[in-house]
Amino acid sequence: MEIPDWFVWMALGLAVLQVLGLVPIAHRLRGPDPVARSRARLDLLDTLGNLLALSGLFLGIAVAASWFSLGLVGFALMTTAYAVKGVRRLRARRAADPTAGR
Repeated sequence: MEIPDWFVWMALGLAVLQVLGLVPIAHRLRGPDPVARSRARLDLLDTLGNLLALSGLFLGIAVAASWFSLGLVGFALMTTAYAVKGVRRLRARRAADPTAGR
């Protein structure tokens, strides 16, 4: 299967944007606020999962199908990060509104 050249450059551009997105996350990981560091860990997990999914899917198409499992690991990491973020958001919403559970 022949992959067009523009798709390769587009995938590389997306990967570079994801790597550049790691810079502010690294700064928040070093900050003094424990809540910000906790959120930064989840953002890091999400970004790394996205990088793995993007590279696994791209390598699975361009090189060999055996690389496709890397994309599945990335999707699992992103799913975990989004599930934890959702649970935290739900807890915060219920804590802010005492009548939400009734």
